[in-house]
Amino acid sequence: MVLSQMDAGKALTAAAAKGKTSEVQRILEECRVHPDTLNEFNRTALQVMMMGNSKVASLLLEKGADPNVQDKHGIAPVHDAARTGFLDTLQVLVEYGASVNIPDQSGALPIHIAIREGHRDVVEFLAPRSDLKHANISGQTAIDVARASCVPDMIDLLFAHIHS
Repeated sequence: MVLSQMDAGKALTAAAAKGKTSEVQRILEECRVHPDTLNEFNRTALQVMMMGNSKVASLLLEKGADPNVQDKHGIAPVHDAARTGFLDTLQVLVEYGASVNIPDQSGALPIHIAIREGHRDVVEFLAPRSDLKHANISGQTAIDVARASCVPDMIDLLFAHIHS
């Protein structure tokens, strides 16, 4: 079956967004669609995938998807995984070369977002891998974001990584 690039991108991103691993695999293999094929909104399957489905992430990345693809706002899949709190997906992204020090348009790193959202396990994973001195466009570092977030123990969690 031959699909046009646009149809292929639509089919692949739709399957990824629904978390349909077998459908993603079928499109990648049978239709020979590149995992970074864009849909009609100029987004890749990795950008729209169901963040809670690390199997879809693994499949796309194994087939060569760009783990550091960013949208027009500078948001990469690592930002989305940090925001939604899906540690398993974040670990897969990092394993395949995603940078945790890639800033979005506001200068926020994934750790800034995870702190703001209160995802302790994600913060714990990101802290030793992140540039904790990096400031967003408001001049806030991870510690500043933690202070503003009022999430209990978040500052202690960061200090443990800064002083280790």
